[in-house]
Amino acid sequence: METSTSFFGTGMTTADPSMATGDVLWMLISGFIMSFMLACGLGANDVANSFATSVGAKVLTLPWACVLASIFETAGAVLLGAKVSDTIRKGIFDVGLYDGQEEVLMLGQVCALGGACIWLLLATWLKMPVSGTHSIVGAMLGFHLVVFQLEGIAWKQFGFIVGSWFLSPVMSGFVSSIIFVIYRKIVIDKENPLEPGLRVLPFFYALVLILNCISIFIDGPEMLYLHVIPVWGVMILSFGVGIITGLIVFFFLVPRWRKQLQVLSETSTYTRSDDLQEVKMDTDVKIPLSDEGIDVEIVDGKMKEENEAAVPVEQDSMISSGPSSMTSSPDTKHCTRFGKLNTGKWKRLLSKDSTEGESRQESEAWKSVKDHPVVAKLCTPLQILSAIFAAFAHGGNDVSNAIGPLVALWTIYANGNVDQKSGTPIWILVYGGAGITIGLWLLGRRVIETVGSNLTPITPSSGFSIELGAAATVLLASNIGIPISTTHCKVGSVVAIGKVRSAATVQWRLFINIIIAWIVTVPATAAISAALMAGLLRVL
Repeated sequence: METSTSFFGTGMTTADPSMATGDVLWMLISGFIMSFMLACGLGANDVANSFATSVGAKVLTLPWACVLASIFETAGAVLLGAKVSDTIRKGIFDVGLYDGQEEVLMLGQVCALGGACIWLLLATWLKMPVSGTHSIVGAMLGFHLVVFQLEGIAWKQFGFIVGSWFLSPVMSGFVSSIIFVIYRKIVIDKENPLEPGLRVLPFFYALVLILNCISIFIDGPEMLYLHVIPVWGVMILSFGVGIITGLIVFFFLVPRWRKQLQVLSETSTYTRSDDLQEVKMDTDVKIPLSDEGIDVEIVDGKMKEENEAAVPVEQDSMISSGPSSMTSSPDTKHCTRFGKLNTGKWKRLLSKDSTEGESRQESEAWKSVKDHPVVAKLCTPLQILSAIFAAFAHGGNDVSNAIGPLVALWTIYANGNVDQKSGTPIWILVYGGAGITIGLWLLGRRVIETVGSNLTPITPSSGFSIELGAAATVLLASNIGIPISTTHCKVGSVVAIGKVRSAATVQWRLFINIIIAWIVTVPATAAISAALMAGLLRVL
């Protein structure tokens, strides 16, 4: 059998002995190292998608969140990760182009892992929740563009993936908002939310279990023989598990919680503060400032200086409901003096006052977001369960980003060709899950703060709506085989819930920065991967 005599020789045939020695072994080893580092970056960055809202709502402490995430991220990776990893490793471009150039493809996979890894770790250091899916897809395209330019790219599949990036935050936000609005209508808005909350509790527990079971049965590994179960059997089993869970909650947990929470419901002095108090400026008002400068008055909605024509001003300005320094003047019926404005500092003073007013208003808005104590107690276990659901979904979807190129490397190494028809080995899925877990424990706190605390205040009721809606969207995409972005889903749900509750509680500037990071991710990882590929091709 002829073997290749140089690194990029073309004499390689199927099961070529050189695939097991020197020329490519270093790439396999490098791929395993890079893949593990990438998995750590995913754990540090994307774990915020699973338990950040639970930590932000103070339902779980950070150590407990890490423990639960470690278990269920790995479980999701093993049970659901194989199908999406197939899309990552052979759905972006035509791997047949590399037939006879197996070493080139292996080198490209190493560069893809390196490009995605560098970007994810940088984003984590900056506390920016970027998409691991975006990172690896951009990196895969980067090295391919160096070798074959635009040839062989699966534009339809890539367009489908790109479309899912934009649809995922919208879809997830919509689903989470619907869940939250329904729960607010039937539970939170009630004067005494105890009984309504207890009535719907079995339903939500059943819903979480049904969705989880359907995902496992439909896309479980072949080694468990779940793929042989027909669709109708999957539905019967999934709904059966959900109904049994709901009945257990209804007959055993609900009576217990009713006794425990009855006292809390009767003694609670909670006052609803979902909406900001708004104070509209009267048509005629005054603001006392300095004693020097220009006299300014607002008369019937007009602002004017001494001896000058009136200038229209907005009459519906919203101001803080805190202590006011505005006073009425008994000697004028339709006019209130604003004192004096210093002419040289007029604009700056107004800008400063406006900023401080917005800050006070924002502070009041954040303080006003809280659950009724009974609602918080009822939603806490739901929040934890839905976070586990989200971790399971995240492990199933995002482990593919770390191990997809690694599986391609291993397949080429083991088979000696670019054929990617073999399935994903379970042990590689476990390997990816272990990397995600270690990254979470080492660096997970940074992005957890951004998603769980800084975007919008999160309570148990809004938290479980965010988790459930985002996880349902991700699991649906995972079973279809679309590498959807869990980051986009979770951030979309967080912002959507914040907007539904009160737009003043969303940190829009931070959200814009996150969107910019999303937009930059694909070209950044493509550029890094392409640079690595071009450099290594030149050296080797």
